[in-house]
Amino acid sequence: MHILISNDDGYLAPGLSVLAETLSSLADITVVAPDRNRSAASNSLTLQMPLRVQKMQNGFFSVDGTPTDCVHLAITGMLEDEPDIVFSGINNGENMGDDVLYSGTVAAATEGRFLGLPSIAMSMTASQPKHYETGAYVAARLFNQLMASSLPSDTILNVNVPDLPVSELKGFKATRLGQRHRSEPVIEARDPRNQTIYWVGPPGAHQDAGEGTDFHAIENGYVSITPLQIDLTNHKRLDGLSDWINGMPNE
Repeated sequence: MHILISNDDGYLAPGLSVLAETLSSLADITVVAPDRNRSAASNSLTLQMPLRVQKMQNGFFSVDGTPTDCVHLAITGMLEDEPDIVFSGINNGENMGDDVLYSGTVAAATEGRFLGLPSIAMSMTASQPKHYETGAYVAARLFNQLMASSLPSDTILNVNVPDLPVSELKGFKATRLGQRHRSEPVIEARDPRNQTIYWVGPPGAHQDAGEGTDFHAIENGYVSITPLQIDLTNHKRLDGLSDWINGMPNE
């Protein structure tokens, strides 16, 4: 069994090292990660320039590209031994609710699923986690379960882990994505040349965070596991859209 590990925080991120150390005791691993922090890169691929890969002193491969680039390269020809599973993480900070649309962590797992491999995205719900070992414990549990019972081919697991000691976890919950309120306004500032610049504002507060959501599970001390799918089609709206299209006036 061969596990491909990537992330969006860069090849020097502590969560990546902890995940690699834990999974290396269970299977063969290869780590292919961005050369720097590429958080919120989403599913972007680099198409207008070549990508460079370096093997670093810690044995990880560093890529001057996005998380999606890393997984794409690794699966489509960079590695002699094609991996069987993709793990992405362990991310600094949650990837819940609307976050998954922007997340490089989730994007790396999505690319693995696009290319036919079971994929799991791992995140700690703290920007500076103190308990990476809990995330690694969860990853090992999920790997062993995956070996015992495979996932459907169209599923990605988005896993968020409370930043708690393992002994304080309440358990595991299958969850749906919650929703946030609208993002906070951009922050206007001035650069050293007195030009106007903007910082993207913080994400909105939790809006749909009731029981059954990833937000609710984390707030109550549970590991949140949300099954994501690649097909974004709103199938329930297809018939209504057809009616709407047919109602367009003639030119």
